[in-house]
Amino acid sequence: MDDKQKNKSSEKKIKRNIHQLDLKNKNNLKAIALKYDAKNSKAPKITGFGKGQIAEKILKVAEDNKVPFYEDSSLVELLSKLAINSEIPPTLYNLVAEVLSFVYRLDRLAKKKKLKKKKG
Repeated sequence: MDDKQKNKSSEKKIKRNIHQLDLKNKNNLKAIALKYDAKNSKAPKITGFGKGQIAEKILKVAEDNKVPFYEDSSLVELLSKLAINSEIPPTLYNLVAEVLSFVYRLDRLAKKKKLKKKKG
């Protein structure tokens, strides 16, 4: 898969609001909240996990705060086995780093667009 195809498949997983998710059964919805403080932690930490209505609330908080979320059920399954406030284990660094990197790039692009609109 080349970089263009990889970006397109990643873009399909990044969501900005709950209505973009594939929610055939909301009871099966799961969400993980991550936080990464590069100055104080060596790895991202799990700050929240929820199923069903709790997952929906986690996603709503993200949406309200304009934090994009990444849809990947396999990654959620892996991360949901970890305890709240635990750091991501080294075996999952690459997966989580890809997600955080992509979200960070999207955030920077959004800020640039916002600045252009203010100037124009």
